[in-house]
Amino acid sequence: MRNWRHRGWNAGKLSGIKPSVELPPIILAWFASRGWQPRRHQLEMLEAASERRHALLVAATGAGKTLAGFLPSLAELVAATRAPSQAGVQTEKKDPLSGTGPQPPLGNTIEPQAGLHTLYISPLKALATDVRRNLLIPIEEMGLPIRVEARTGDTPSDRKARQRVKPPHILLTTPESLSLLLSHEDSVHMFATLKRVIVDEVHAFANGKRGDLLSLSLARLQTLAPVVQRVALSATVADPDDYRAWLAPNGDIDQVRLVEGEAAAEPDLTILLPEGRVPWAGHSGQHAIPQLIEEIGRNNITLIFCNTRFLAEFIFQKLWDANEPKYAIGIHHGSLSVEARRKVEGAMADGKLRALVCTASLDLGVDWGNVDCVIQMGAPKGSSRLLQRIGRSNHRMDEPSRAILVPGNRFEYLEAQAAYDAVAEGMRDGETFRPGSYDVLAQHVMGIACAGPFEEGELLAEVQSALPYSALDAATFARVIAFVATGGYSLKAYDRFQKLVKDPDGRWRLSHPQFAAQHRFNAGIIVDAPMLEIRFRNGRKLGKVEEAFASTLSPGNTFTFAGMALEVESIKDLDLIVRAATKPATNIPSYMGARLPLTTHLAGRVRQMLTDRLGWARFPDEVREWLEMQAYRSQMPKAGQLLVETFPHEKRHYMITYPFEGWNAHQSLGMLLTRRMESRGLMPMGFVASDYALGVWSLKPITDPRPLFSADILADEFVDWVESSYLLKRAFREVAVISGLVERQHPGKRKTGRQVTFSTDLIYDVLRKYEPDHLLLEAAWADARTRLTDVGRLGDLLDRAADTMLHVDLERVSPLAVPLLVMIGRESVAQGSVDDALLMEAESLAGVAMTP
Repeated sequence: MRNWRHRGWNAGKLSGIKPSVELPPIILAWFASRGWQPRRHQLEMLEAASERRHALLVAATGAGKTLAGFLPSLAELVAATRAPSQAGVQTEKKDPLSGTGPQPPLGNTIEPQAGLHTLYISPLKALATDVRRNLLIPIEEMGLPIRVEARTGDTPSDRKARQRVKPPHILLTTPESLSLLLSHEDSVHMFATLKRVIVDEVHAFANGKRGDLLSLSLARLQTLAPVVQRVALSATVADPDDYRAWLAPNGDIDQVRLVEGEAAAEPDLTILLPEGRVPWAGHSGQHAIPQLIEEIGRNNITLIFCNTRFLAEFIFQKLWDANEPKYAIGIHHGSLSVEARRKVEGAMADGKLRALVCTASLDLGVDWGNVDCVIQMGAPKGSSRLLQRIGRSNHRMDEPSRAILVPGNRFEYLEAQAAYDAVAEGMRDGETFRPGSYDVLAQHVMGIACAGPFEEGELLAEVQSALPYSALDAATFARVIAFVATGGYSLKAYDRFQKLVKDPDGRWRLSHPQFAAQHRFNAGIIVDAPMLEIRFRNGRKLGKVEEAFASTLSPGNTFTFAGMALEVESIKDLDLIVRAATKPATNIPSYMGARLPLTTHLAGRVRQMLTDRLGWARFPDEVREWLEMQAYRSQMPKAGQLLVETFPHEKRHYMITYPFEGWNAHQSLGMLLTRRMESRGLMPMGFVASDYALGVWSLKPITDPRPLFSADILADEFVDWVESSYLLKRAFREVAVISGLVERQHPGKRKTGRQVTFSTDLIYDVLRKYEPDHLLLEAAWADARTRLTDVGRLGDLLDRAADTMLHVDLERVSPLAVPLLVMIGRESVAQGSVDDALLMEAESLAGVAMTP
């Protein structure tokens, strides 16, 4: 029970509010025995359950959201038991996720009626630590005979099989595991008793493909258990009505009660300034390493968040190099082995670490009450994400969480200040909801077919009740089913795509049982880049690196991973065999995961800062001087304007624009501009993009940039570029895997990344030639437009350029252009380190730019 005093959910007051629904005496007695009372929002969740309404709870981190979500289930399950004679009876503690659950005191309880009562769905597989603290300990201490189990990809197969026959009262799972459960014939019986579904951290995945899958699963559960109540929990929601609509059957937000928690203490947030000067370029923040060591020494536990796994490894190594006090520092990210992550999590829970360097792998679900401080390395990228990470500190609702921002360069300082202001004002980033993806729908349809025959019209109505698919028409749904059934017109001649057939009564069913096993073996929404397992010769696994990185290695090469210097011995199949290196490592694995985008909300705030000259007084001297010199030598764009600068530098002609629309949109625009410049004889040589700006250089000068930015670039160059580039093939590979067209693995054998890529590229070429309107090509185009190219923000950028472009022609580089130009040819370095050559180049450019 260590650290329970830190928990906000069990230390509230009723504030004079008399609840309309009473908690069972045993639960009230358990609270009272610790001097606690339920919080208002926890009782309101109980009221929503009594009203048979769905509910969305929005409450600060540390406010007890998890207990609030489970409280109605506990109350109902308690009502189905004979209460023990004494609250808080201590019982023998079993492994919380072993499937046995707590043991009731003998002779004075009966187990609630058999059957699954509550599903808890989390975006994370690592549920055990948090669930034990939030749910199992109260159950054990009250002596309740309630069985709680987890079901994820890490759950043993024999336990999974037993769970379907004898499910626990409360099952903890993920969207993918729920989808697989629904693909079994016995799902009709397993979910018949279901009363409640709790979706935790709903903001983390509702508006993505995992959210599409879960929305379809919720629709299915509503069919199997019509009385089921849906509950969603979140700490960082900008517009609750968006999530109420997503949660509600048929998008009817009036069916969902909004419950808002009490306001939490304001966070204690600071921006760390370097002891020298704010760097011109780089994203690592390594200049602050000595100050970080000092900060670690001041705290019990410090969480250090990095935006990428590469940066996490890099900062961890730099901290160790400077760790003269010998503090215990760990590292945690998604590419480490499960064993390595569990070891670190255990060390944190036991108070054995002074600091932990981590990535988004710990954004959610961390509930260590003795974390004193959170440090964000580099730009925060969004106020909601920053608030989520800040909440990992302290985790006491009534006391401020403490966090420090460490910007890597001058633009990142502006972004950090924008995030600081947004947090102070309580502003969140808005999320964009888009129509559901066809590849996810295809996977779901196949899963339903695995569970038994279905009637097309009935399934369409069920699917339409999920908000992402509410606009789906019968003709499009028929195309989806035709794809699942035969692969489409161009592929129907191949037996391996003949998965569904129609019965004489018009219902669809599997053509052969083997397709059910194939589906369950390959289903899932997360499509990682092809990975190789890192292991020692004795078989010990360390984690994974991407196949693309491993292909650059040869025996004898060294690299750093999990804080260790490793030497490559050999590469065998999908294993990278290593040993401890006897010489310093020369490389750090890089990963091709999606960049964290600068949110539109923060981008707008940064643009406002550029024109708010009175506000510059609060900035560090070097940042203020940088902006003042920019205003003197060039111009600052007014609200809504798009500044475009042109100037010569080292026998090249540069065009720099400052849209602040994020790396994806800028990268896409760079590709399009160079294509258009090529066609107009300007002889472009290359471009460089950041979250804030885009720079293009050429052999011939650009005298009038306006025609280059015309909106028709999205109708002409964009289509040609996407179709001729790797982007569409990359998007097609993902939708082909998710939809089930291409298998990732067979029992006992997993395809290499090259094999999967070869299969999808071959099918892609066939479909492009013979069936260009194929459903998956349409799905790939949707992905390429939204996720890969950020075409929405690109369109907004071009709209702004058409009416508000501010072109300034200069005789030399401008101050605002320096951070971008320094990155030319050094993008890979910028992701992790700022080496001496980079610093020298920055100072040289700055000398030119900052001279009046």
